[in-house]
Amino acid sequence: MIVLKTGRELSLMREACVISAEALRAAGKAVEPGVTTAEIDRIVREYIAMRGAEPAFLNYNGYPAAACISINDEVIHGIPSSSRVIEHGDLVSIDLGAKFNGYVGDNAATYAAGDISPEAQRLSDTTRESLYEGIKVCVAGGRIGDIGAAISRYCEARGFSVVKEYTGHGIGAHLHEDPSVPNYGKPGRGTRLLPGMTLAIEPMINLGSAGIKLMQDGWTVKTADGKLSAHFEHTVAITTDGPKILTQL
Repeated sequence: MIVLKTGRELSLMREACVISAEALRAAGKAVEPGVTTAEIDRIVREYIAMRGAEPAFLNYNGYPAAACISINDEVIHGIPSSSRVIEHGDLVSIDLGAKFNGYVGDNAATYAAGDISPEAQRLSDTTRESLYEGIKVCVAGGRIGDIGAAISRYCEARGFSVVKEYTGHGIGAHLHEDPSVPNYGKPGRGTRLLPGMTLAIEPMINLGSAGIKLMQDGWTVKTADGKLSAHFEHTVAITTDGPKILTQL
């Protein structure tokens, strides 16, 4: 069931989304060689708590951390660890959310640890740009398929591949709500976009093939070919005035 939010509810969501965005910014600033992923997760937990909110990911379906931190060939859901040290040249994707006053914000971004390769930079830039291509078509009266089509068209035209097994999603009082928001699709197909809908749009884009594999920890997803992956996400509201990015600072 898709829940349409009132203006008041969108204001409450915006508060949660700002906290999520600020926590992500703090996490991104901590990405540098020699830092452990557990240290970044600690920064996220402490920042969200300082703002009077709760980490939306912690204990969600048993997930043990406040942030998902995925490095290089890890697509999503990398579990922070005190033994995982970020190295020079790593591509680090951080995904996190905050719950505040009954609503959830969710966002992600990919960061460079020191100097990264030109192909890693191009992958990261393209993934981020594709997110905004998807957001552009988040207009009332459009369709869910418009979003995925815009993302996949942008990335595939530049030689990258789109992960299909994991998607964006509706969001609101719960981290995951209807509808699913694939990063591929056909324009004019799928659920109609209506004012009051709130979506977490999150392209996961691979340097090589689109294939993925789930690791033994039951959470971490890697590229099947061992090549790099990048991930960006915003929480977006559909309004009569066009898309509003709630996690934009």
